[in-house]
Amino acid sequence: MNLLDAIWNLPIYGLEKSEKEAIILEHLNYLTALHQEHCPAYASILRAFSWGEERVNTLEEVPYIPVRLFKEYDLKSIESEEIVKILTSSGTTSTQVSRIALDRQTATYQSKALVKILQEYLGHQRLPMLIIDHPNVIRDPQNFSARGAGIVGISNFGRNHTYLLNEEMEIDLSVLESFLETHKGQNILLFGFTFMVWQYFYQALEKANITINIPNATLIHSGGWKKLHEQAVDNKTFKQCLRDRTSLGKIYNFYGMVEQVGSIFMEGEDGYLHTPLFADIIVRDPWNWKPLPYGQKGVIEVFSILPYSYPGHALLTEDLGIIWGEDDSPSGQKGKYFTVEGRIPRSEVRGCSDTHIPIIKN
Repeated sequence: MNLLDAIWNLPIYGLEKSEKEAIILEHLNYLTALHQEHCPAYASILRAFSWGEERVNTLEEVPYIPVRLFKEYDLKSIESEEIVKILTSSGTTSTQVSRIALDRQTATYQSKALVKILQEYLGHQRLPMLIIDHPNVIRDPQNFSARGAGIVGISNFGRNHTYLLNEEMEIDLSVLESFLETHKGQNILLFGFTFMVWQYFYQALEKANITINIPNATLIHSGGWKKLHEQAVDNKTFKQCLRDRTSLGKIYNFYGMVEQVGSIFMEGEDGYLHTPLFADIIVRDPWNWKPLPYGQKGVIEVFSILPYSYPGHALLTEDLGIIWGEDDSPSGQKGKYFTVEGRIPRSEVRGCSDTHIPIIKN
């Protein structure tokens, strides 16, 4: 019996800190040992830091690696013939991408976790789904970009999948009209990456002076905030503008990365991002890498108990964030709740919307 088999029926946002932390640490200790044994590059990293076979008792003690290493090295704990899918991140060049090797087991775990998380927001019924993208983005199922992987993952919650854009990234208003007419009065699901939703959906409607009425729709989106912040568009503005133009009922942002697909951090009704059963975070001081107390901004480190095919269970990101509390969220969801405050200066800007921005220089 695998360790994960015992947790699928536990509440995603219902465990108190002590119970959840015990589960997370048990799995992280197991994964550290697993990848130390099966991934030579990861084992070399641990040896360089004099790591033996010790078990840890706190999240801050779990050995972590920078997420950027997946752009530089082939980090996997499975044989090549076991790979069923390779996920790639977006990046500023075609060579600077993370390549994440999944075996059937890990792909199954990540899909199952994503289902459990999103069912908390969407329910158990598949909804008519409007995808704010073009269909060719998923043309190669063996080598998904983060954008393609996101679409495929969320598509499991939809039916009658309809792509709104053509290959020139132009909105097809006839497709939109037909979709809305066909599913008039039904609950529907919209999905797209944040910057693309803004530019190719909202701004296109605004330019055409078109207003639609979809109060029964739920929009899930993520990625591309850097470009929006440059336009002075924050999360609150994004939601308000979309609602003014479309009367959208529910809008949820999420934080995630291709290196930990499945362990996404969804926005709650309180506007904060929330850690699910399968994942956790801490925030580290960029000067000494010590964990920071709640309310202070630092570098986000993410944990996931799902990566069995590659050592992605404890990753230091290039994002800045603030943890605001734990188990006392206004939304009623247990676990830590936090906000993402941007990128580390001079780090490569990457995003699931595949917007390519040069590295910031002094």
